[in-house]
Formats: sequence, structure tokens, C-alpha cells
Amino acid sequence: MTTKNAATIDAAGRALKFSVQRFSAVWLWALFFIIFSITNPAVFPTVTTVRVVLSGQVAPGILALAVLIPLAAGAFDLSVGTMLAISMVTTAWFEQSAHLNIVVAAVVSIIICAVIGFINGFLVVRIGINSFIATLGVSEILSAAMLFTTQDNEIDNAYSSAFQQFTQHRFLGISLDVYYLIALGLVLWYVLEHTPLGRYLYATGGNLAGARLAGVQVDRMIWGSFIASAAISGFAGVVYASEVGLFNPSFGPPFLFPAFAAVFFGATQIKRRPNVWGTIIALFALAFGVEGFQLRFFGNNYWITPLFNGVALVAAVSLASYTGAATTFRRRRRVRAESVAVPDKADDQTLARNG
Repeated sequence: MTTKNAATIDAAGRALKFSVQRFSAVWLWALFFIIFSITNPAVFPTVTTVRVVLSGQVAPGILALAVLIPLAAGAFDLSVGTMLAISMVTTAWFEQSAHLNIVVAAVVSIIICAVIGFINGFLVVRIGINSFIATLGVSEILSAAMLFTTQDNEIDNAYSSAFQQFTQHRFLGISLDVYYLIALGLVLWYVLEHTPLGRYLYATGGNLAGARLAGVQVDRMIWGSFIASAAISGFAGVVYASEVGLFNPSFGPPFLFPAFAAVFFGATQIKRRPNVWGTIIALFALAFGVEGFQLRFFGNNYWITPLFNGVALVAAVSLASYTGAATTFRRRRRVRAESVAVPDKADDQTLARNG
């Protein structure tokens, strides 16, 4: 084997390793599709299954993007699931009781969620409460308010048929809610990756003290991230309300864990930090895996979703930790080797001078 061929093979191997590390969710997605297409050929590899999975993951996907923003700033927002439910119930109330136009009702609900996000930011930035504790407490308060308002009752026919067409109408065979998720992803991707605001946000989350010394207004970044997260969660509630056409007090919080699982798994993809497209790819990779297992164990599948998401979250964090530890080890080994080599070189020069 010539040196040129060996170099080509080595470069190809590095490229394959690079693609596996940065796009493992895509490989996992493909693996799921192949396995379940073979084991369930009559059910899984169908247009219907693809449509069901895509549409079913829109609300969790929007919530995952809501989680992503404060996480990029180094904070946690555990109120996003309850915020979705609050948006649903307020939209229903403004349409049915206040008799507002449904578009106005939806916008007002999103604004209310943004105000709650402002309160989250106030608790974290001004009062100094840990974001995990603050948003968890706010989530419980919101749950109490929602249960008191609805008396823990389901609201049937809570939304007009025109409002339900907001998501259920199809374009090119795909329901409109999927396009809303993609559009939101494009906007956030541009803001986070191609604007100073995104760079400041990541700088805040990466090194708070360093970002502050560099002139970044870190308090404003964190506070604003909670407002944006809450507004996006409110939008998720509007979309989900249009999808299901009713309200149940159990809606919202169950989406929290899948959203975090997608964000943490997505953080191991592409950029090696929380990012939009890694989150969306991870979301649908996990969703197709869950759907495949549910079709395989039809009739006894209530345990599959929590098990699958739990394993995925642990695996994603473990992979990120291992990758970070391996990188740190290689860096330290290189520094150690250089520190040893420098004195040896100096000793050689000393011997040469002394002749």
C-alpha cells in the first residue's frame, strides 16, 4: 500500500468517525427505520406513520426549542410544560367567555406566558434564586391556578373549528403544524448562530464571569432567555390546542421530559453544544424509535415512551461527558508532552554551547 493510499484511507476513517460523532442521531434514526421496517413492514414504513410521528412531535419540539434558549444561557426552565397548559386554557377562556377573536385570544395567551417568563427572570436574576428551583416553584403555582380555574375538569369543544384548521390543514400531504416547527427552528437557528445576540447568549452560558468581563450584559441575556422561552411555550400551547381541539389539565407537564431529552441529546450533535438542528434531529430520531417499539408491542406499550426517553437522556449525557473527558485528557497529555519536550530541547542547546 502506497503512502498516498494509506493517507486517503486514514482521512476517510477520520471523516467517518467525525460524522458518527456529530450525527449519531441521524445514524440512530436510520437504524430505527431499517429495523422496524423489517420487523413491521406492513405498518411502520408507511406515509401514515410518518405523518403521525411528524405531527405528534410538533408540541414537544416547540417546547424543546423553548428549553434550548435558557439552556444556552446556562439556565433551566422547568415551567415550559405548565406554560403550554396555561396557554391552552387561557386561549379557550378568551374565546368562549371573553368572546375574543381566536387569533387575538391566542396572541393574548402568548403575551401572558411572556409575562410569566418575565417573573421567572426576575426571580433568577434579581432575587438570585437558582433557575431550577425558581421555575419549578412557578410551575407548581401555575398548575394550582390552572386546576382552580378548570376545577380539574376536561373542556370539550374548547376551540372553534376554524381555529383547529390552523394546524390540521395539510400542505403537500403534511399538516401545517410541522411547518410551524420548521419555521420557528429556522428563526432561532439564525438568531443563535448568526447574530451577536446568539453569540452573547452562548457566551453567557459558556463562561458567565468571562462574558461579564468581556462586556456582555449577562443579566439581560438570562432574563430575556426566560421571556423568550415562555413566549415560545405559549405558542406551543396554541399549536397543541389547535391540534387536539380540547383541554385537559393533564396536558403540558408530560412533554417536559421529552423536550429536555431532545435538547440534551441534540447537544451531542453537530455543534457539540445545545443547538437548534441537533435538537430537532434528536427529537424525531427518538420519536421514530418510540413509534417503532409501540407498533411492535401494540396493546401493551404504555411503558415504552418513558423508558425510551430515560435511556436516551442518560446515554446522551454520558456521551457528552465521555467526549468532554476524552478531549480534556488528550489536551492535558499534549501539554504534558510539550512541557517535557521543551526542557529537553533547552538541554540540547546548552550542551551545544558548552561544546
